[in-house]
Order: sequence, then C-alpha cells, then structure tokens
Amino acid sequence: MKMVFRWFGEGNDSVSLQHIRQIPGVEGIVWALHDIPAGEEWPMDRILEVKKQADAYGLHIDVVESVNVHEDIKLGRPTRDAYIENYKRTIEKLAKVGVKVICYNFMPVFDWTRTNLYKELEDGSTALFYEHEKVQNIDPLELVKMITDNPKFTMPGWEPERLKELASLFEAYQHVTEEDLWNHLQYFLENIIPVAEANGIKMAIHPDDPPWSIFGLPRIITNRENIRRFLNLVDSPYNGITLCSGSLGVNLRNDIPAMIREFADRIPFAHIRNVKVYENGNFVETSHRTCDGSIDIYEIVKAYHETGFTGYARPDHGRHIWDEQCRPGYGLYDRALGIMYLWGIWDSLERRRKEERL
Repeated sequence: MKMVFRWFGEGNDSVSLQHIRQIPGVEGIVWALHDIPAGEEWPMDRILEVKKQADAYGLHIDVVESVNVHEDIKLGRPTRDAYIENYKRTIEKLAKVGVKVICYNFMPVFDWTRTNLYKELEDGSTALFYEHEKVQNIDPLELVKMITDNPKFTMPGWEPERLKELASLFEAYQHVTEEDLWNHLQYFLENIIPVAEANGIKMAIHPDDPPWSIFGLPRIITNRENIRRFLNLVDSPYNGITLCSGSLGVNLRNDIPAMIREFADRIPFAHIRNVKVYENGNFVETSHRTCDGSIDIYEIVKAYHETGFTGYARPDHGRHIWDEQCRPGYGLYDRALGIMYLWGIWDSLERRRKEERL
C-alpha cells in the first residue's frame, strides 16, 4: 500500500507540503489543477509547476484527482468529441511527468452532496453531514425554479461559479436515463482507455456520492453489480475504480471488503474513510476508527492486505478538530490521525503474517 495525501495547491489549502512531508509513511500528493474548467486541456507549464513544488519536498505526484469530465460528455452531446480530445491530450501530458493514476467521476452535475459542512458532533468536533429526507424531498422541477428565482440558492458541494448553469443542466438531464448514462460512459471509455493504456496511466472512476439518485439525476456507480458492469464496459487493467469506502459505505447493503476481494486487480486507488449511518438514512463523517462509525475499517484494510494491494491509498475526509480552520472535510489533523490508524492495522497484519511463517 502506497500512502498519499490530498493537496489543493499553494494558496488554496491550509495544509502545506511541509505538513504532508511530516506524516509518517506518506510518499506523495493527490493533486489537480482545480481552477481549470472541466473539458479544457491542462497546460504543461502548470503541470510542471506542481511537479517542481512536490519534488522540493521529496513527494511524488503519481495520483491526480480529478481530471473532471465535461457535462457534454455525460449528456452525450455532439460537442463531446472535442472535450474528449482535450482529455486525451491531458492524459499524454500527465504521463510525461510520471502520473500513474487519474481519478475521475461520472456523476451528473455534482461531484458530491451534503446538507451541512460543519455538523457538530458530541465531542465538539465538526464534520460533513447529509440529511437524507431534506435531499430526497426536493422535487427536481421545484429545484430548477428555486435556482432560477434565487440565484444565491446553494447547498454544500455546489460550486458557486457553476450556479448559473444549474437550471439549464437540470433541464438537460430530465430526459437522460440510467441506460443513457451507461451508454455515454461507455463511449467515453472506448475513446479514453486506449490512450491511457498507451501512456501507462490507470483510469480510476470514483463511485457516486451518495450512491443513489438525488434531485432526479441518474447515478450508476453505486454498488457491486454496477461496478462489475462498469469494469466490463472496457475490459482492460487500465480501466479501474477508486474504491471509496465512505461513498459506497453509506448504503449499508454494500459489502466493501467483498468488493475489494472481487475487484482487487482493478483498484489502483483507494479512499478509506468512515461514516456513521442512522436509521433514517442520514449520515455523518467520523474518525477513521471502526468503533466510531458504521463501516468496519479493520476489515477493509484486512481485505486490501490479504489481496496484496500495492496501489495508492489516502485517508479520505476527516473531522475538523482542535479548532482547525480548513476546507470542509480536509483538515490536516484528523486525516493524519486516520493515516496512523490505517498504518496501525496494516502493521499488525504484517506482523501476524510474519509470525505465521515462522
């Protein structure tokens, strides 16, 4: 397991490369050019700038999260081919600086959705929170009207610069079914994967977060059966998944350790985090400890260990603790604590394996 840590760039994050360098066992950063709009080709000088910054601290830039997919590709519009060509050229540029994995998603409109950025927990820390009924009770047509009538209307996970596009995007997706989205994803993969393979980069799709339809939008990377179908769309070792325990785990029917064991050779990148799921469907993100949430992190790490996982892993979201002022879900302290918990499990499994060989 190669441990990495997400970094949003100088001036965009409270976490510095010096901080990351000091976390035991972290080898590299997970990065992106977040200011480049989806669909545009990434400029080489900006890519080289990030590499130079990371090199100065002895950190690699093997994992990119994310090269975002333009909505025209997801919608299957005629303009998608131009955006796919830009994506291909970006892959080629990233390969030149040693990138090995590109994480992306195929979620319509939103990368993730929460209802509270700073829900206070019993211990006084705060974390990202999702109120199920609040989201499920919003009618898509009513939501379009709300956005149109009140341009300042927003929810966590909505990018402010895209608010003006939301109404038109919701209207565009009204007639897009799950099967349509599957077809559009297959078209994207059939064009992208040969380029990724030629350049030695593994594409790793992120599951939908949360893994069910919201606001009437189709979502398809949601469970074991759908992941199996996805991997068969283009059966290549360069077509893989970013297995996110937190995204998939909020549906308690999803058996994450079983997924790891089944898809082991197609998981180049792992997000490991815990969530507490309530009976009413609400969930809140917690510390990584198994006893703090609804997901058995020990069994997840054990599954990676037993399958000989050599891919990249990062502690995903964390709480906001010790009065840290940070990007929601991305505080330094709790994610660093999470890494030490993950290493503790991994090291104990390594010790046990060595003892069994004696």
